[in-house]
Amino acid sequence: MSILAECPICRQKQSAKNRICRCGEDLVKAKRSKKVKYWISYRLPGGKQRRELVGHSVEEARDAEGKRRSQKRENRIFDMLPEAKLTFRELSVWYLNLKSVKRLASYDRVGTVFRNFNKIFGDTVAVDINMENLENYQENRRSQGAAPSTIDMEISVVKTMITKALDNDKVSDRTMKPFRKIGRMLKKGDNARKRKLSVKEYLGLIEKSPFHLEQVIIIGYNTGMRLGEIRKLKWSHIDLKEMFIRLPKEITKERKAKNIPINHHVKTVLDKLPRALKHDFVFTFKGNPIKHKNGLKKSLITACRKAGITYGRDVPGGFIFQDIRRTVKTNMLDARIPKEIRDTILGHSLKGMDVHYLVPSEKSLKASMNRFTGWLDKKIARAFATVDQNVDHEQKRT
Repeated sequence: MSILAECPICRQKQSAKNRICRCGEDLVKAKRSKKVKYWISYRLPGGKQRRELVGHSVEEARDAEGKRRSQKRENRIFDMLPEAKLTFRELSVWYLNLKSVKRLASYDRVGTVFRNFNKIFGDTVAVDINMENLENYQENRRSQGAAPSTIDMEISVVKTMITKALDNDKVSDRTMKPFRKIGRMLKKGDNARKRKLSVKEYLGLIEKSPFHLEQVIIIGYNTGMRLGEIRKLKWSHIDLKEMFIRLPKEITKERKAKNIPINHHVKTVLDKLPRALKHDFVFTFKGNPIKHKNGLKKSLITACRKAGITYGRDVPGGFIFQDIRRTVKTNMLDARIPKEIRDTILGHSLKGMDVHYLVPSEKSLKASMNRFTGWLDKKIARAFATVDQNVDHEQKRT
């Protein structure tokens, strides 16, 4: 074990006995001015080196070093570990303030997860959370009506934080162990959705939708864009000269930029939309950007009811906006669009060596979009013809 002094100029940590730093700073003078920070350095069980900041007092550093020597001599190993007194709430505050975490598109959802966890474990020392505690948490959340997929997601988010803390030497494997061992509540494949929106349902839905929702649905049904990507779409992302929507990586879930060809349905929508003076967002409600993911939910539920479409994630046969994305990919398959083109337009990762060797050109993306649009136009025309035939039949009967 040793006591180290940190130079206030170059930040180099060195023996506390040094009078002059390599950078030329007078450490004796800096110590008198309380500018030098003191650290203690020691090895944890297993040989890992750890440095612990004490403060600006060499006496406090000596006391802290003596305490660690005593703990090591008495084999109080866990008292020496960084998580000995770190509560779950303190750990979550540290994690949520990381710049890399704040940039996450799911930051709000992550914050909600930690609020749920902190209600139970907030004042608990993180290392004291065990398997039994996590299993009880799962059952309590289930009794509150949370879906198994939601509970698994919450455990996964917390596990990600613990992993990050482990990498930053804030916790040890002892804290991580129960999060590695805890089982999932949802079996693989049990939550897979298969709902698609038929062309007939699509036409009925946009007919019953208010203007702001109608335009969003048309964009989604022709591009496969996620609702979040549509909400955050700006006029600066639209290249009408080359007929592409160019999404920057900041607004895509996969954090990769992607280019989506504009067909005539999308072009018609863009031509109808007014441009706001105070912001650059394409889609608005009462002149304001649609900021929250649930900003269209009430309108969508009402439109589904009027169109005779069952709405709901957990309702048999229920439809949610995300199902449009699945519908688009399935429709592209039926239109015989190559898999690598489908994956590129929707932002799905290419597999195997395709990642390195396949880079579809904008020309091929446009050609595939034209083929898909032609297929879709025929389906729409057929659906309209069926409606007209039904109307004629009803008129003859009356």
